[in-house]
Amino acid sequence: MKKITFFTIVLLFSASFSLLAQTTTITYHNESDKKEKKDGPVATFDKIVNDFGNIEQGIPKTAEFTLTNNGNEPLLISYAKASCGCTNLKYSNEPVLPKKSTTISVTYNAAAPGPFIKTITVQTNADENKVILQIKGTVNKKNEPTPEQK
Repeated sequence: MKKITFFTIVLLFSASFSLLAQTTTITYHNESDKKEKKDGPVATFDKIVNDFGNIEQGIPKTAEFTLTNNGNEPLLISYAKASCGCTNLKYSNEPVLPKKSTTISVTYNAAAPGPFIKTITVQTNADENKVILQIKGTVNKKNEPTPEQK
């Protein structure tokens, strides 16, 4: 009987000790903490994909992507590269001031007939993640009617 009583006392003592060791933290937030504040540049593209549709072989086509800085600090394009040599890329190295825009111009040479999808990888100082822009379409053989003309 003494063993059961001793064991019960030890068990109750251990349980009460573990309950006392646990603490609860209550954090109060005011309204200003709920609003996400974003300092720095914010890069926004007008579109991510440009579909040329059907184009004629040997006639280069150009797409323009507008990049706007919706932040409060200058935006810089730190890296931009096309996925292949058949795509010519032009963009400004100048900083894009807040609420201003710049253009990334992409020209596809349309040398090979058939469907194509080409990517342009762009990185700015606004985010660690790269943005993938895309141009696509179908190059029809020279002097061959487009599907719309058939």
